[in-house]
Amino acid sequence: MQTKNSKSALFPYVIWIALFVIAPIALIIYYSLQDLEGNFTLANYAAFFSTVYLKMTLSSFWYAFLITFFTLLVSYPVAYLLTKTKHKHLWLMLIIIPSWINLLLKTYAFIGIFGLYGPINAMIEVFGFDPQQMLFTDFSFVFVSVYIFIPFMIIPIFNSLDKLNPTLVYAARDLGASSFTTFRRVIFPLTMDGVKSGIQVTFIPALSLFMITRLIAGNRVITLGTAIEQQFLVSQNWGMGSTIAVFLIFIMVVIMLFTGKNSKGGRV
Repeated sequence: MQTKNSKSALFPYVIWIALFVIAPIALIIYYSLQDLEGNFTLANYAAFFSTVYLKMTLSSFWYAFLITFFTLLVSYPVAYLLTKTKHKHLWLMLIIIPSWINLLLKTYAFIGIFGLYGPINAMIEVFGFDPQQMLFTDFSFVFVSVYIFIPFMIIPIFNSLDKLNPTLVYAARDLGASSFTTFRRVIFPLTMDGVKSGIQVTFIPALSLFMITRLIAGNRVITLGTAIEQQFLVSQNWGMGSTIAVFLIFIMVVIMLFTGKNSKGGRV
């Protein structure tokens, strides 16, 4: 009886996964095997392994790595300091609130900030320097992307640090470990699950960015996300766009496998 009830409880989730996960992926794979006339072909997959798309894939990985690296570099110390504050959950909420604002609105706000007549250039002119074009550069693209992803990186790291047993840190210090050694040998390894989760929610979306890429970086930065957008909306080549999406999904699955949590049966 209990087994039947368990199966009945799982049924809605199975339907949900079938309709909104399996079916869309199957549809993408179906379109990836078609040419412009709707005929079956493997030419799209052969084209993906050309020099152009391989360079684009490497470029996407490079920018996603930079975004993830700088996001982690900022988020870990912030998350650590939050756990030491008196009203840590209030401060965490203040960091999360900007992520509720529409992404397009935040992107346009940065267009104004980095523009020739924005506040940054106004400050530069105060010191006697000429205004600089900061939009449509690698710096502006990475900076805005890092700002967007910081809350999503902080949350899992904060949770891992907040659950860390402080007696383990005290024990390391009592045994003569320095602050750096304690962090390197105790704190960071025990919060690695939070770091991995933060990398997942940052690196994977960073691979497929397209709106920030277009508005902030212009045509200087081309990623897999912008390539998919161009194939679907500009070239109207749904087959090639779906092929890029298939490889993007595959890459995301591989990243999730490598950054997945390894349960060791213990408790920190």
